[in-house]
Amino acid sequence: MIDPGIFGRGLVLGFTIAATVGPITMLTIRRTLASGWAVGFASGLGVATADTMYAAVAAFGITAVTDLLGSIVRPLALVGGAFLVYLGIRTMRSVPIDPKAADAGAPRPSLIGAYFSILGLTLTNPLTILSFAALFVVLGVRGGPVEAGVLVLGMAIGSICWWILLTVAVSFVRTRLTVPALRWANVISGFVIA
Repeated sequence: MIDPGIFGRGLVLGFTIAATVGPITMLTIRRTLASGWAVGFASGLGVATADTMYAAVAAFGITAVTDLLGSIVRPLALVGGAFLVYLGIRTMRSVPIDPKAADAGAPRPSLIGAYFSILGLTLTNPLTILSFAALFVVLGVRGGPVEAGVLVLGMAIGSICWWILLTVAVSFVRTRLTVPALRWANVISGFVIA
C-alpha cells in the first residue's frame, strides 16, 4: 500500500532543496535580473530537471548509474567548479543594462540555451544523488517503484513551485532597481557564484 503522505513529503522536500541558496540559485537570480522572468524561469526549470533526474536515480535505486557517477565525481566537480568560477568572474565584470531599456527591445538569451546550460551545470554535482538517498531514508521511503515515482513527482512539482516563486519575485523587483544597484547585484552574485 502506498503511503498517502509521500506526495506531500516529496513536494516539501523538492521546494526546500530548491530553496537552498547557493551558486546555482544566485546564477538564476542574476539571469532573471539581467534578462527577465522567462530566462530566469527557464534556468530554474533546468535546475529542477537535474534535481528530478538525480532524485529518480536515488529513489529507484539505480545502482549502476550511481556507481558510474560516483567514479567520475572528481572530474565532474572540477569541470563544474571551473565553469562556476568563470561565470562568477564574468558576472562581476558585466555591465548592467537598465531593465526598462532592456525590456524595450534588447536581445535576450535563448530560453533553450538558458535551460540546457544550467541543466548541464547542475548535473556536474552527482553527489546530489547521495543527498537524496539519505533524505529518502530519513523520510522512510521503503515502498516500490510506484511510491518512488510519486515521491519524485512531488519533488519535481515542489522544485518548480520554488522557481516560479523566486523568478516572479525577482522580476517584480527587477524594474524597480537602478543601474548602480544592479551593478552591486552583479558583483555580489558573481562573488557568490565563483
